[in-house]
Amino acid sequence: MRKKTFFLTFFCIVFLIACNKDMSPIGSAKPQPMRPLTANEQHISDAAGDFGFDLFKSISASSAQNENFFISPLSVSMALGMTMNGADSTTYTAMCQTLGFEGLSEEEINEAYKNLIALLLQADPEVIFEIANSIWYRDQFTINPLFIQTNHTYFDATILPMNFNDPATVRVINDWVSDKTHGKITQIIDEIDPMTLMFLVNTIYFKGIWQYEFEKDKTVEAAFYLTDVETSTCQLMQVGGDFNYYADKTVQIIDLPYGDGHFSMTVFLPREAENLDDFIANIDQIKLHSYLNNMNTSPVLLELPKFKLEYELNMKQVLENLGMGVAFIPGQADFSRIVDGIPLVINKVLHKTFVQVDEEGTEAAAVTVVEIGYTSAGPGGMVMRVDSPFVFLLRERQSGTILFIGKILNPQWID
Repeated sequence: MRKKTFFLTFFCIVFLIACNKDMSPIGSAKPQPMRPLTANEQHISDAAGDFGFDLFKSISASSAQNENFFISPLSVSMALGMTMNGADSTTYTAMCQTLGFEGLSEEEINEAYKNLIALLLQADPEVIFEIANSIWYRDQFTINPLFIQTNHTYFDATILPMNFNDPATVRVINDWVSDKTHGKITQIIDEIDPMTLMFLVNTIYFKGIWQYEFEKDKTVEAAFYLTDVETSTCQLMQVGGDFNYYADKTVQIIDLPYGDGHFSMTVFLPREAENLDDFIANIDQIKLHSYLNNMNTSPVLLELPKFKLEYELNMKQVLENLGMGVAFIPGQADFSRIVDGIPLVINKVLHKTFVQVDEEGTEAAAVTVVEIGYTSAGPGGMVMRVDSPFVFLLRERQSGTILFIGKILNPQWID
């Protein structure tokens, strides 16, 4: 079992933290409170969190060994939420259950999405957070006006009929995605199948500056322990400050605020690298809330790798495993509220993300595209050295909305 040796005594740690110029946060340490969420808004936020953890666990279990990945459950949820407005019968029920919306009417779901989006966009003026939705469809078809109006009203979706036979349409859609993600994701589709009717697209962009910025001159090359016996190298940043912190015999957790403090990154570091999969298998909303409720403000000297990651996945198999399989089966899927009389099916759910974590803060982006086709049929003075595989969340604190979840097995930095 790998031993982590700490060369700093308690007094040295406190001295380093006290001397660190980042001890004074960049933004306000006490964010201005937002209005409380309504019961339905909280239901949607909690459901998105549950769905996100289910998605995260399923991808983690099926991903290749030593594969980093990073997803935005909020982006996937919104793209599927728009799509659900065109679903009916068992397809609607399956999507509703998979997303965790049982007990809410369709109007309540849409209204809660709309209000949650507005709340998140206004949460922190010191953080750039943007959401954009669009629906692109083959201009030869007449789409149900109610489907269009509903998604425009509640998701502020831009609705664009396009000539899907024109190869330039691919570039137009990709350019829209690139613009909405500030150039971080430049391509999500590479062609349009002749049987594709529609793309429902969600993008999320986040850029936050740490309240406590890491000092660039303290970033050093260091070992990163992939396993007890195997290592790689990483760029390890350092900062000292008063952070919300929790530790027990299995995990260390720290919450790193951005801007005025509404948004944060929460880092989970299992005590031993081999316990990461076990930790992921057992984490859920209840466990998360328990951890967060037991965190205390403590002086911590934090060492965190800087990293940059791009990730993409077709989520069809994952969503089928989570109970949404009927939406992908020709002849069984029911999206009659999009176009009546033409059998439709979800062909793909494409998800692509970008994240960069460095001394100044975090920049992250996500896009989710649902392709619809038609068929002929702790304690003070602790040290937390993140030098082994870890999990992290980007979340809005008051609502509890999880924006992104990541699993880092081998942090990479490419200039």
